Amino acid sequence: MEAGFSEMRNELQSRDALWRRIQLECQQLHTELLKISEYKDMQEIQIKHQSSCVQLTEQLENKNTDLLLLAQSQEHQREELNKIRNHLYREEQSHRSEQERMKTEISDLTEELHQKEITIATIMEKASLLERQLKMELEIKDKLLAKQQLLDFRYKVIKSENTHLKEMV
Repeated sequence: MEAGFSEMRNELQSRDALWRRIQLECQQLHTELLKISEYKDMQEIQIKHQSSCVQLTEQLENKNTDLLLLAQSQEHQREELNKIRNHLYREEQSHRSEQERMKTEISDLTEELHQKEITIATIMEKASLLERQLKMELEIKDKLLAKQQLLDFRYKVIKSENTHLKEMV
């Protein structure tokens, strides 16, 4: 996209330079016209140079024709230049709005990521707490199981003694 902008700027600069050259040439032609007019006046005074005056008049007419063509070309170039400037302006506006949209989206995603990080930290704290609680409960259950096994063993011992005592009686 930047290459397109650069290309359009280069085209604008090229057309501006051409426009300036045309204006300079118009000024030169105008100066020549003034000189030719002065020369023509002098020729009218000096009748012997009448043929030169006719040639200068033809040149002046040719220059006028060239000047009109240049003016038309200049107007066309100006229109093209305005079209290019308008297009460049629209592209720059589009580029700016796209950048703003992307900044907003990045900001939203950053905020969302921050919220998720907070949620993950909270979950990790809760998981750690639950893990400690589970370890404590497992220890209690292991102790209770050991007590239960000890009681079962004692019960079997007492039962065995009872059986033995009944046999003896």
